[in-house]
Amino acid sequence: MTNRERLNTIGACHDAVEWAGKYKTPKAAWKACQRGDWMLWLIGKTSGPPDSDSRRKLVLVAAQCAELALPFARDEETRAICESTIQTCYAYAAGEAELTDVRSAADAAYAATYAADDAAYAAAYAAYAAAYAAADAAYAATYAADDAAYARSKILAACADIVRDNYPESPL
Repeated sequence: MTNRERLNTIGACHDAVEWAGKYKTPKAAWKACQRGDWMLWLIGKTSGPPDSDSRRKLVLVAAQCAELALPFARDEETRAICESTIQTCYAYAAGEAELTDVRSAADAAYAATYAADDAAYAAAYAAYAAAYAAADAAYAATYAADDAAYARSKILAACADIVRDNYPESPL
């Protein structure tokens, strides 16, 4: 089965399917990938049921990625809420918080920054995505500022490195 076929089978986005199709093996694509959000999504699709140890690890890695977007928070209040959400994710990953705590923190971060634009929204969404990695892999993506393509690509590449440090092999 080709990379494209594997990714289409699990519902990957068109851009990821097309990009991965350039590589002969999942291992080669994993090694070359600079999109941490795609990698987290893929791990989420293959990492087991909510509240499992494998999901806890995924939340930990997604929280590490979400921290990279914190400098883009528009104000201190937004940053504090996002930091709190990320800390709750770390507590969950360590077995010191419940999934309901993570979801509540993520909802609070999302609500507090819903009206914000640009980087503040991106930082909040990263924290929100980290939290929801525990239950819904489709949200396991970490985004940087939409209006700063260069910063976004740098953050996604840094996220990809974090993901590879924790998941050296492709889950496909």
